[in-house]
Order: sequence, then C-alpha cells, then structure tokens
Amino acid sequence: MTPEELRSRAAQVRSREAAYAESFRVCTAESCLSLGSRALLHAIEGELESRELAERCRVKPVGCLGLCAQGPLVAAELRRGHGAEERSHLLRTVRAEHAAALVDGLDGSFDPGLELPVDLPFFEKQLRIATENCGRIDPHELDDAIGAGAYEALLQALYEKTPADVLAEVERSGLRGRGGAGYPTGLKWRTVAKNTATPRYVVCNADEGDPGAFMDRGVLESDPHRVLEGMAIAAYAVGASAGYIYIRAEYTLAEQRLRRAISQAEGAGLLGKAIGATPFEFNVELRLGAGAYVCGEETALLTSIEGNRGQPRPRPPYPAEEGLFGKPTLINNVETFANVPPIVRRGGDWFASIGTGKSKGTKVFALAGKITNTGLVEVPMGTPLREIVFGLGGGIPDGAAFKAVQTGGPSGGCIPAAYLDSPVDYETLASLGSIMGSGGMVVMDEHTCMVDVAKFFLAFCRDESCGKCVPCRVGTVELHGLLERFSRGEAGVHDLSLLEELCDLVKSASLCGLGQSAPNPILSTLRHFGDEYRAHLEGRCPAGVCTMRREGSS
Repeated sequence: MTPEELRSRAAQVRSREAAYAESFRVCTAESCLSLGSRALLHAIEGELESRELAERCRVKPVGCLGLCAQGPLVAAELRRGHGAEERSHLLRTVRAEHAAALVDGLDGSFDPGLELPVDLPFFEKQLRIATENCGRIDPHELDDAIGAGAYEALLQALYEKTPADVLAEVERSGLRGRGGAGYPTGLKWRTVAKNTATPRYVVCNADEGDPGAFMDRGVLESDPHRVLEGMAIAAYAVGASAGYIYIRAEYTLAEQRLRRAISQAEGAGLLGKAIGATPFEFNVELRLGAGAYVCGEETALLTSIEGNRGQPRPRPPYPAEEGLFGKPTLINNVETFANVPPIVRRGGDWFASIGTGKSKGTKVFALAGKITNTGLVEVPMGTPLREIVFGLGGGIPDGAAFKAVQTGGPSGGCIPAAYLDSPVDYETLASLGSIMGSGGMVVMDEHTCMVDVAKFFLAFCRDESCGKCVPCRVGTVELHGLLERFSRGEAGVHDLSLLEELCDLVKSASLCGLGQSAPNPILSTLRHFGDEYRAHLEGRCPAGVCTMRREGSS
C-alpha cells in the first residue's frame, strides 16, 4: 500500500462514515464490557433494524471513552438536521433495556437521567495525543483506524524521511519514556541505531502490573494499530526488522485485539515484508507474560521472551548494547510508542511546545481510589495535581477530605495536600519523593492510614520479588515485618531509625528497579506523614484503621 493508496482508502472510509446521519459509539473496553455493554450494543442494533433505521444510524463498538466510573458509556453523534448544540451526547450507565429510549432519542431528546454534560471538566481539560482515537474508532477494524490517520506517519517516514531524520524528530520532540524512568526516548533510539551489531530488535513493554494502573490496557484495547505503527517507525529509525510485544496473559481482550490488528496490518502490507511497497521489513510477534510484576523490568522481560525465568540481569550492559538474544534492543512502553506517529506527522517542535522544561508532551493517568471520576485522562505535562484530582477527577466522594495521592505504583510515593498545586512532571514528582511511573494515580481520603498504605505496597513488592538478590528478597520481608509492628502498636522508637536504615540498604543494594524502589512508599510516608508513625508508637492509629494490641488503642 503506497501513500496514495492509503490516502484513497482513508478518504473512502470517511465518505462511508459521513453517509450516516447519526451514530452510536458504544464503549467495549474491558470495564464497560464487564457492565454489559456488549448486550447493549446488540440491543441497539436490533432496535434500529426493527425500525428500519439501520441505514441511517451506525452503531460502532469503540474502545475506552475514559470516564469508567459512569460506565457503560455511549456517545451519540447527531450529524444532520439538529442544532450545533445538539450534535454530541454522552450517555452514562446505559443498559440493554435502554436501547429503545436511545433510538427514540435520535430526535435529539435523550432521557436526562442518562445524559452527561458535554462540557464536563473531565473531558474539557484533557489534551489527547496518545489516546486521541480511543473511544472514537472500532479497534477491530483496520479501515476505521486508517480513516482516523493510522499508518500515515509510517509511510511518510518511509517515503519522505531517512532513519536519521526520524531520529532527529524524536530527539527534538523531547519525548521521554512513559514506562517509569523517563529516559529520553531519542537518546535510547540513537544508542541502538549506532550499534553495529545485528540483528536489532524493537520490544514493546505492555506488562502493566501496578495496582490501580490501566493506561496501557486502555490504549491497546482501543487503538492497537497506533502502537504497531509506533513500533514500525522505531524499527525503521534504528534499523530493526523484528519486534515483540510482551503483554501479560491477564489482558485477554487487549491480546485478542492486538493479534487481530497484526494480522490485518500484515494483510494490507503495513507490517511484514516490503511495507508500503518499500524494501523495509518489520515483523511483530506477541509474547505472553505469566503475571510476574518483576517482568516489567526490562532485563527480566527480555529474559522471559527468551524462554527463561523472568529475572533481572546486572546492568551494564544495557539492552541498547546487548539485549534480546545478546543483540541491540530498543524497549519502550505502550504509551511511548503511541506518541510516535503524531510526532512524525506534526513534527518534534509541535510536541516539544506542550508541557514543561524537561517534561514534554502529555501524560496518560489512571485515576483510581477515593475519587469521584475514576477512569483514564490525558493531560499536558505540568498540569497541577489539584486540577487532576478536583477538576478532572471531580474531587473526593461523600464529602471526605483529601489526604494524599500516590503516583508511580509500588515504586512511587504519597504526596500530601500541601503539594496539591505542584505541577505533575518528572522533576517535581522526584523532588516530592515520588515518581511519574507508568501513570497510576491512586487518591486517598482522610480515612486512609498511611502506615497501612506503606504496608500494602511493601507486601506487594515482597510477594513480587524474584528472589535473585538478597537485599530485595530478605529486605522487603524485614521491612514489611517492621510495618506490621507499627500497625499492631508494638514498635518502639528505635524501630523508626531501623526502618529508615533498612530502606536505604534495600534501595542502594538491590539488583533491579523493583528492589531499588520498593522502599519509596515508606520513605515518602515517613517524610510527609511522620506524625502518623509516631502516633502508632503511642498505640494510636489516627485513621482508626489499624488494630492495636496496646490497652486503650484504636
């Protein structure tokens, strides 16, 4: 498929789409499917058929519409014969029994109990780049993705740019890895490209395992072709011809849609040999992980792809030098690859104009915990925490007070209310004792015990430790045991200093990122909520969560 053929096909898709007077976009991401959206989809189709309206109104299964708290969601588009103010309607918590009411509402009058305001801050304050097609295209259909611009950037790169041009564009964009560490993407790509060893590989890390995080799942379930296109552009830039997507087996829907997308792209000549009728070749395979959190660490992931037990390797050498099968390997996560096509299409300077000094572009966050609007949001880097939690997130339910937000998953830290006006970027979060991570954002209210929170994340890291190195294998067990003593009201003053010393040891001596970051929840809660630890020394849990053994305790 040449660029001209791709443009022609995209125009045909858009022409077919424009032929419909109205449409219903029904969320078929995992969260809405679990609430009955598939039955709703079929019910709407049946209602339109019975009224002979199927040629007028299209029903389209789409990916995540974002506002998971209100699911299952339907977006109704009224394209003709109505005022501009009636063009778009977002309908919440819609069940199959509402299908007749939805079709009745094609005149523009929907049940007020089902409708959400279009100008909801949750949507109005977002800037969607990586997720721009989520909730808009059918993730099962290549044509729908092509109609939305899929593979334009890939063919533009193959026909109009050299690999060096693509590398320069990515470097100019300031894009940093969205998987956690925030390493400059262009620098990583260039390191792989200048390595003379062959073959070279491109690997997508889709092993999303942080509690409360579902950013990668949302993108893969909603727009799999975007990720494949980003990987192919990266392969062209670094001189790779083979790639792997490492995805956890629990993500069954994302896996199914990826497999279908790979097959479709190969059939259309957009993956495989002679892509776009050029000499460029890139083949992609899926590898399923068994749910081990440590396989999110890049060297453990590569070891798992090779067929071995997923355990980290000492670095250096880094994967860019000696990675998969001992060859140069580029590893980025799902969101990083999803940002690549728009950067190639619109230019690195455009992307660099968004965000802050060293944190460019946007970031996708999964809002979870004690917050009104749970779901996926994408905002410019530098957006204040307050705007995310209270603007997009709708604040804390049931009138409770905000206490903290935990970013970065088990490797991150807890940020208190005093820093709500801080911008969300790599440097600011690091200065507060947390990290960006892959984008999990768990909100906590006044009824949360911060000692208990630290204990929860330590238990997670303890259970997920691969056991290869002693500091992590033994240190996480001992740290969790110390926190248990605090929870039971059995800790002494000396345990506070012991806790900090052991955190420093585990952090500095562990082999990989799991052990090195496991103490972060303790260190950040000690830093910002030290009074709660001291209260536990007195046999009190201020939040009333811990069951103390001392007399007169809560």
